[in-house]
Amino acid sequence: MNGAQLMLEMLASAGVRYVFGNPGSTELPLTDAMVAEDRLEYILGLQEVPVMGIAEGYAQATRQPGVVNLHISPGLGNGLGMLYNAYRAGTPLVVTAGQQDRRLRFSEPILWGEMVEVARPWTKWSAEVQRVEDIPAAMRRAIQTALMPPTGPVFLSIPVDVQQQEAPSLDLTPPQPVNPLLRPPADELLRAVDVLATATNPAILAGSRVTESDAISELVTVAETLGAPVISEPGTTHGRLGFPCTHPLSAPGLPLWAPDIHERLSEFDVILAVGLDVLRLYVYYEPERAIPEHIRLVHLDHDPWELRKNHATEVALCGGLKPGLSELGQQLSDHLTPAQHESISERRGRREAAHSEARASLQAQASAELPQRPLTSLALMSSIAAALPPDIAVVEEAVTTTNTYLERLGAIADPTGYFGHRGWGLGWGLNCAIGVQLAWPDRPVLGVIGEGASMYGIQGLWTAARYNIPVTFVIPNNAQYQILKVGARGIGLPHASDGQYVGMDLVEPEVDLVALAGSLGVEACRVTEPEELTDVLAGALADPRPRLIDVPIDRTTPAAMEY
Repeated sequence: MNGAQLMLEMLASAGVRYVFGNPGSTELPLTDAMVAEDRLEYILGLQEVPVMGIAEGYAQATRQPGVVNLHISPGLGNGLGMLYNAYRAGTPLVVTAGQQDRRLRFSEPILWGEMVEVARPWTKWSAEVQRVEDIPAAMRRAIQTALMPPTGPVFLSIPVDVQQQEAPSLDLTPPQPVNPLLRPPADELLRAVDVLATATNPAILAGSRVTESDAISELVTVAETLGAPVISEPGTTHGRLGFPCTHPLSAPGLPLWAPDIHERLSEFDVILAVGLDVLRLYVYYEPERAIPEHIRLVHLDHDPWELRKNHATEVALCGGLKPGLSELGQQLSDHLTPAQHESISERRGRREAAHSEARASLQAQASAELPQRPLTSLALMSSIAAALPPDIAVVEEAVTTTNTYLERLGAIADPTGYFGHRGWGLGWGLNCAIGVQLAWPDRPVLGVIGEGASMYGIQGLWTAARYNIPVTFVIPNNAQYQILKVGARGIGLPHASDGQYVGMDLVEPEVDLVALAGSLGVEACRVTEPEELTDVLAGALADPRPRLIDVPIDRTTPAAMEY
């Protein structure tokens, strides 16, 4: 076998099914080898942003490596924003790229560049394979490193001549990732139990890594034992839904801004943070910090880098979330006194009543806004919610429109089916949705993608059409970068306060997304009425083809985000 064939052999033996790519001259040996490799399918993207985004969606949904092949330095450059997203989300990507023939490097040929150092800041491991004999070990290490918690992307540069070289008989043992996630230390668990059991008004912050660790049911047990509301992480990092939004202890997520987070958390005396970065914020704000100083913080995570990183933490628990929460729930139940159980029961009743009241209030507000035209964000999301089946998976990249409305309306019945931004490099959402649908062919997938964000990776629609990936998109279209307007007003910029902005309106001309989608092979329509939207969306989700629905919405810039 030559080097390219060795790469494919190692991928196939690891159970990899797809290679996502956009080829070039330095990748030709690999694509040629794929002609005879029936265990792998090449998924073509028209540009590197869609390629990376689709691979990330696939990897997030399967928790298996998304394998990418990029075209040398310019291709890596095009994909760097999405690599950043994957790094921030901890997504297990194995990103490869061809490199110029080693015999040409001294002359600095076209397309050549030092890719290893370019990729290093946003990967767990970055290397170049200089010998064909090292390809099996390099591929094995890359896959194992990507999947080792805390998971994340890796990068391999493979020169074109190494891909073509014939190899001697080599060790082709498949990758065997090690799971190091044991329960946290027993003494630290006891300290955490003591803090939580004596809390008078505790809350739980649930992060994306709860879902990714398959620990939702264990967190539900802890929340019910404590009678504590469960709040999702801020919109800045709210990538997965760590707690069922249909559960009566589910509470609205944290807002974007530090002062709003501070105000929201001030009522609590103890917080248990599980599987999230505490906290990765959007803009600088002082003198208030996001977490009030009086709060006693207990933090459980399998990533030691995140423990005690930004905020004073009374108990830091390093270990697997699933075994850690299981042990914590059991010890809490055994530790609580009858008086504490009674107090918790009363607290749980109050929180469940507040949950019901908040949902009813939001539903009433949505009904009141339905007659407005263009549709408000809440009316749009309420109309979407009415069409969603129980097994829906939703990918969001429209932060000023979605506003966690689907969660607060209880529209996502299965918490594993939520995907949101953690890196904020635009172009991710549309393509992530395609990757999720590829991973879950028997589950309907909806992408709610702002018109501005969609244009950063719109070429992905062609891939959805080419491979008949039946994802559905709703585009809330306000023809502007509204998040920037809200941000400018939020930090008190003088012209923004007067409603004056530069470079934030997508008009003159407006993008015709219906025509654009059609040119890329995806059937599309424009809808303005809520009842029509619900009907069209229900039909699109049942359609075995990709579909796009463009919905004009209110262009008024809100004073602040609503979470």
